[in-house]
Amino acid sequence: MQKEIVYETKIEEERKETSITEIFKKILKWIGSNLKFLFVPSSRIDELTIKEYQYEKTISKRKFIRRFKSVLTIIGILLVFFVATLAVFPHWLSPYTLEEAISIFYINIWAPPSPDHLFGTTKFGRDVLARIVFGARTSLTVALPSIALSVVFGVIIGVIAAYYGGWIDAVIMRIIDIFLAFPALILALVFVAVFGNIFDTGPRVEYIMLAWGILGIPYYSRLIRGNVLQARELPYVQAARVSGAGNARIMFKHILPNVIQPIIISVTFDVGGIILSLAGLSFLGFSDYRLIDWGNEIAVGREYLYTAPWASLWPGLFILLAVLGFMLLGDGLRDALDPRLKNL
Repeated sequence: MQKEIVYETKIEEERKETSITEIFKKILKWIGSNLKFLFVPSSRIDELTIKEYQYEKTISKRKFIRRFKSVLTIIGILLVFFVATLAVFPHWLSPYTLEEAISIFYINIWAPPSPDHLFGTTKFGRDVLARIVFGARTSLTVALPSIALSVVFGVIIGVIAAYYGGWIDAVIMRIIDIFLAFPALILALVFVAVFGNIFDTGPRVEYIMLAWGILGIPYYSRLIRGNVLQARELPYVQAARVSGAGNARIMFKHILPNVIQPIIISVTFDVGGIILSLAGLSFLGFSDYRLIDWGNEIAVGREYLYTAPWASLWPGLFILLAVLGFMLLGDGLRDALDPRLKNL
């Protein structure tokens, strides 16, 4: 028995020595094949480089999605989704039809909330909840086309001014300075009144959209101009010029995709701003009588704040929710896209 035990012990020791020898040989072999990697700082191993690239690509995507997981950003997304749902499906969510909410007269005017009218009634006995639901569509109908008009023309004008520079830039910027020198709400009132008098139709939603679209052009032109001024001197633009690319191709294919990030962030903020400005116009009486608008609801109910506060309270609350939602979404989008905040 003792001989067998001694024999087995010797075998285990030989195995350990063999395994240690093999490990040592592998280490020496790896060192011998990677001397360049060990002693030359700029050298890299192809296999490790590929794995590092794949890992960093996955991590960067996860970080981008993770930045949207803040509480305030999620609240903003939910609020925007809620307002968009009201605007897209008003006929499904409203307790009354659009005709009943606009043109039919009822007896129970300024009635308090009840099972038949959850938010009460307003002037001519129309349901407040139904008018709020249909008012969401009006707000987004004005805000989104206005933003699109401002972004398209503002970006084109700003890129052209910054790329060519010289007297073209000076003339365009002075015209923009003139527009920016006046309060936007005053200019919007002037535009809507002028268009209504020219076509003898009064305030229309088309004129309101056109007015806010024109007033947004100077802001986006100036915003994109500053980024293009920095980008036009970068090496990739010089390389495009040397390769024979035309000015239009350089401006809108090489420069614009690399400087569009601030525009995307600003759009989400400005949607809420236009909804608030539309409510201000409607409150002052410049609204389309054919449509339901939250600001006009506040203007109608302001004379009955003590006897029927619900008529103004609920439209004001929905304006608050819509503007807050877009502001929080824009703030989260800025945090996700801003390269200076990637490590926070």
